[in-house]
Amino acid sequence: MSASAPTLAAATPRAPRRSTFRQWTEREGVFSWLMVIPPLLFLIALVGYPFVYGIWLSLQDRPVARAGTFVGLANFVADWKDPVFWQVTQNTFVYTIAATLLKMVGGLALALVMNQEFKFKNTIRALMLLPFIVPTVLSTIAWMWILDPAFSIINWLLRYFAIANPGPSWLGNPDLAMLSLIIVNTWRGLPFYAITLLAGLQTISPDLYEAATIDGASAWHRFRWVTLPLLRPVIFIVTMFSVIFTFADFQLVYVLTRGGPANATHLYATYAFDVAMGGGQLGMGASIALAMLPPLALIIFAMSLYMKPNKT
Repeated sequence: MSASAPTLAAATPRAPRRSTFRQWTEREGVFSWLMVIPPLLFLIALVGYPFVYGIWLSLQDRPVARAGTFVGLANFVADWKDPVFWQVTQNTFVYTIAATLLKMVGGLALALVMNQEFKFKNTIRALMLLPFIVPTVLSTIAWMWILDPAFSIINWLLRYFAIANPGPSWLGNPDLAMLSLIIVNTWRGLPFYAITLLAGLQTISPDLYEAATIDGASAWHRFRWVTLPLLRPVIFIVTMFSVIFTFADFQLVYVLTRGGPANATHLYATYAFDVAMGGGQLGMGASIALAMLPPLALIIFAMSLYMKPNKT
């Protein structure tokens, strides 16, 4: 027996030892942190650092190709006294509010239509995405031709039907230029609203509509008391993203009007770019860009309060 004991002990398989690193990564929460750290570093490098540097730049008198001089809040005081800055503020709010409301109403209407059964529904859904997937600069150049005073198809129709001759200068008149920007932004943003709201509509159970119909609810009451309350979280999310993108819009405005005529269509982003790159004042440009953050934060906060579900 004593002679065979070592043989039996040697034949017994040992449990494989797991590496210390594997044991460490299998601890609760460690694996989650390992997944979070790469995108966190990415955000710090490409968002956090430029944001912090922009704040530091806004506190300096920093012409192009020269060392900056710390001036504190002098750039923000200069913005406050600049009448063009307040015109830009008004333009930004008018542009954002008008375009967001049009996209909300139009997108919800399209979503309600797309939620019905009809022929070629999938094809129409795919075509509806075209304004959103076409590059912004490319679609904006096409709109430049559509709104051109000499070659505009709109002006040709106005002349053909004897409504206006000559046709208006869509991008040369301050009021019409802002209206044109709002229309183009609405055209481009409608698919995002429509597809997102359509996804929200398809999560609503048909049994709720059936029960409301049995109770005698009309189509309007079903929309008011069933669709809107259940769609409210989706409306909030899509509106919040739309407000952020529209408030900080640059490409569409810069390509179509470059802020003209007479600063009538300048937004925060385009005006900051012109001051920083065109005027060579990097500090002033950074202060104008940062000035959009407080009003944008207030808008998002007000939307959050308004769209908050009622607990009663």
